[in-house]
Amino acid sequence: MSTAIVWFRRDLRLADNPALHHALKHHAQVLPVYVHAPDEDAPWSPGGAARWWLHHSLAALQLQLRRAGAPLILRRGPSLQALRDLAGAVDAGAVYWNRLYEPAALARDRQVEQALREAGLEVEHFGSALLVEPGQLRTRAGAPFRVFTPFWRAAATLLPAREPLPEPARLAATPRPPAGLDLKALDLLPRIRWDHGIQQAWQPGAEGAAALLHRYCAEAAGRYGEQRDLPGVDGTSRLSPHLHFGEISPLQIMQRLRRLSDEEPRAGLLPHVEHYLRELGWREFAHHLLHHYPDTPQQPLDAKFARFPWRKPRDYAADLRAWQRGRTGVPIVDAGMRQLWRSGWMHNRVRMLVASFLTKNLLIPWQEGAAWFWDTLVDADLANNTLGWQWSAGCGADAAPYFRIFNPLLQGARFDPHGDYVRRWVEELAQVPDAALHVSSNGAVADGYCAPLVDLAASRRRALAAWGDIG
Repeated sequence: MSTAIVWFRRDLRLADNPALHHALKHHAQVLPVYVHAPDEDAPWSPGGAARWWLHHSLAALQLQLRRAGAPLILRRGPSLQALRDLAGAVDAGAVYWNRLYEPAALARDRQVEQALREAGLEVEHFGSALLVEPGQLRTRAGAPFRVFTPFWRAAATLLPAREPLPEPARLAATPRPPAGLDLKALDLLPRIRWDHGIQQAWQPGAEGAAALLHRYCAEAAGRYGEQRDLPGVDGTSRLSPHLHFGEISPLQIMQRLRRLSDEEPRAGLLPHVEHYLRELGWREFAHHLLHHYPDTPQQPLDAKFARFPWRKPRDYAADLRAWQRGRTGVPIVDAGMRQLWRSGWMHNRVRMLVASFLTKNLLIPWQEGAAWFWDTLVDADLANNTLGWQWSAGCGADAAPYFRIFNPLLQGARFDPHGDYVRRWVEELAQVPDAALHVSSNGAVADGYCAPLVDLAASRRRALAAWGDIG
């Protein structure tokens, strides 16, 4: 009986899983495998929050597979050696996986594919994490897109029309599967338990993703365009970590929203659905950029920013620590940073504000912020993190000009006018009236709350002068 290994990575689901679907269609038996090899992602091995999520996501996948009749075999890397050993143990004739797109993963996968083919194994890999493959789109001049709107216009012509692949009811597992590691042996959970807030906020796994999508469709999809920028309102889907770990595919989300719009045409859902799909488009764009510009996680896309006069680490170390801990004295910035620390996530509008404040008001390099997000976000994704930080710093593709500097007080007044978001995360401000919450940058607005690190107007002038130096 022919046996295929299905190598799970960040596609931790059974539904709409092309590699698994292909294996079940063409082989009598399958062996689901996860190989833990964080060193192969260096220098971007998963951070602490992502490791927490991975532990619980693997536990959820193990349960799903067990219900379907197969175990998930856990091994440690190197990946190539683990796959070779497992293929020999079950006499597998094929190894299938779904593609990853980060530079280190691509290099590793090419090596694994070549070695397994040379060993006589059939190897195939499939697209499942994106709607359009990176590198598929170029401008009329043959160059990579560097502006989102024309990119998404071109990508929209290639969006898949197929329905998501169904979840298999049963898997024909190998009768005597080889031994694997216990999940705890991967040592993914923190030894000092800081994860209470994250545990309360999230349910990793495909079932958690499906529950969030259902809630979003029932409660928020019809108001997305109006509420997506309001951090105090539950107006977004919060599916980003589930997408990153592949517990749900972008195709599943897209087709579910389009069906919802078709089913309720009089509800006016279409504009909101298209707005949401445009945000999925930004995720596609981020991977497109990383594919064409693999150095951008550490180097600015706009080369002139390599000369930018950032402050030196010895001068900004204390300010960086205050920013990380939500002690800047700017209410909406501090709320965002405390939300991140406690829940492993931050509202997207606030991500832009805290990034602008770090890079422009504090004049701290964007790489410092990207590294902190990488370790603290449950949805830490190299492509998205890179695009977001370079956009905010003004040195990336489709970037706001550097001189567009968000005023966090005005932004707070506009998007959190009643202070619901700030008061939830900054307890010192719980009793401050609405009218006093987003108006002062010169001193504390409540006893026990920290004074602002910088004067916003003066720091803005300093940033503009620095930008003029590289002009």
